[in-house]
Amino acid sequence: MFIQLPLDFVLLVMAGVTAYLVRFTPFFTALRAPQFVFEQTAYLSMVMVAALGWIIIFAMAGLYRPDPNRKLADDLSRIVLACAAGLAAVTIFIFFRGEFFQSRFIVLAASLLAIVLVSAGRIAMRLVRSMLYRANIATKKVIIIGSEHVSDVIRKVLTARKGLGYHVRAHYPRFTKHTEQEIEEHHAKERVDEIIFTNPKAREEEVLDIVEFCAERHITFKYSADLFSTYVVNMDVSSIAGIPIIEMKRTRLDGWGRVTKRVADVLLGLIFLIIASPLLLISALAVLIETGGPVFYRNERVGYKGVTFDTLKFRTMLQKYCIGKQFKHSKEALEFEQQLIKEQNTKEGPLYKIKNDPRVTMVGRVLRRLSIDELPQLFNVLGGSMSLMGPRPHQPREVEQYERHHKAVHDIRPGITGLAQISGRSDLSFEEEIRLDTFYMEHWSLLMDVIILLKTPFILTRKRKAL
Repeated sequence: MFIQLPLDFVLLVMAGVTAYLVRFTPFFTALRAPQFVFEQTAYLSMVMVAALGWIIIFAMAGLYRPDPNRKLADDLSRIVLACAAGLAAVTIFIFFRGEFFQSRFIVLAASLLAIVLVSAGRIAMRLVRSMLYRANIATKKVIIIGSEHVSDVIRKVLTARKGLGYHVRAHYPRFTKHTEQEIEEHHAKERVDEIIFTNPKAREEEVLDIVEFCAERHITFKYSADLFSTYVVNMDVSSIAGIPIIEMKRTRLDGWGRVTKRVADVLLGLIFLIIASPLLLISALAVLIETGGPVFYRNERVGYKGVTFDTLKFRTMLQKYCIGKQFKHSKEALEFEQQLIKEQNTKEGPLYKIKNDPRVTMVGRVLRRLSIDELPQLFNVLGGSMSLMGPRPHQPREVEQYERHHKAVHDIRPGITGLAQISGRSDLSFEEEIRLDTFYMEHWSLLMDVIILLKTPFILTRKRKAL
């Protein structure tokens, strides 16, 4: 899907350029001399703008909708209709701006070439993808669970039709403790991408167990129709061998949602970084003058899909109390922190907040008070390990204490701010924070991100329980 869009753009530009070159071949110039003069660079610019417009029409026609089971004939028919709509749009534009460009031949030829080239591109992409799948490259590793006839049909079809891009790792009649252990072993050897559940008579406990199992390990969960119709808010329906298959999506941040959010993160992250650069410089100098280096503190956190990464923060504690690979006394600092957690912790659950933390410097208290210490995480956003808005990332030793349903928040990138932060900052209980993060994940929209972003500055001055 993501490769297809830039490929279509290139092919549309090629169609426009080819039509222009054909018009000026000796054969066509002999038939009719051109009645216009158009510089090649200006024409190329116009073609690129037109190609962008056609890409939008393609998107509206559903050509970039993620559906791995869509037939080629459906794609080709949509291309023809979209190109016809594009030709109509260009024709209307030329009608109102007749002096701008007058070659009807180029317009018509470019439209026909667009149909041919884009269709050829789709066919080529499908052939390449099919070849890769048949070589067991980039296939989805799937496990089927169910004792019904449907599960046998799906297993046979996926095994026989390699071009669908599935590799069936195993087939189990039910999801039991023994099944769970075996799937865990499969997942450890080679990541399991999907589990397809096809037992409509399953007990509720079995259903919940497998859903939580998949959420904890970030495995896509799909099931045959007529099951769990109200379990989640995000569902995607496709078919395998004519059998309706429903995919349970934990979040709307999939496909183009994820792309849109990432583009917004990069653009806004750069803007915020430029605006905050004087404050970053002043804060860095303040930390350096008070206690020396290092200015930044790298803290290991658990992020998207459970992968660990280092968050960047301004160092707000004395060096001897800092924990991490960059500090010499990390072991002693960890032991001291454990003692403080026992004596001065203000939170329940996996997370901790130390009240009146004696390790924090004077500058550090100011930075924490205004959340300036977290501004360097803008570099994490640009690097792709974090987003501007999302669940707060936690330390591995905190995540180890998570229950199964807590790990669902790792299905999206963690954020600098989020719904939980604007709803109560660090004064929320852990369960309240998880509920808000889960709500954000399941109901995400750009409007929600805008609201969170606008509200964030107003909560920064609220006093927290622990500094």
